[in-house]
Amino acid sequence: MVEEHEPAESTLRERALIQLKKRRDFQTHVLVYILVNTLLVAIWAMSSPEAFFWPVFVILGWGIPVVINWWDVYVVKEPDEATIQQMMDRLQRKG
Repeated sequence: MVEEHEPAESTLRERALIQLKKRRDFQTHVLVYILVNTLLVAIWAMSSPEAFFWPVFVILGWGIPVVINWWDVYVVKEPDEATIQQMMDRLQRKG
């Protein structure tokens, strides 16, 4: 017998697919980040290595969203059923 708050297998499958897609998207994001920034560093090195290291602005500016993306994919946990039910109750009370 399935308990009231126990997710069904289809729900678990959907959640797993979402998580797998988020991981694949993150991996693509990191690959593009590395390739583009490597290209920018190469351009800087070939054109003016004695000048200010201007690629740092792109590396840091884009690096922050990469870290946030990593945090979302690998650190943030999905809410449990009790938390979801609490929010549903709160929303229902608000009308």
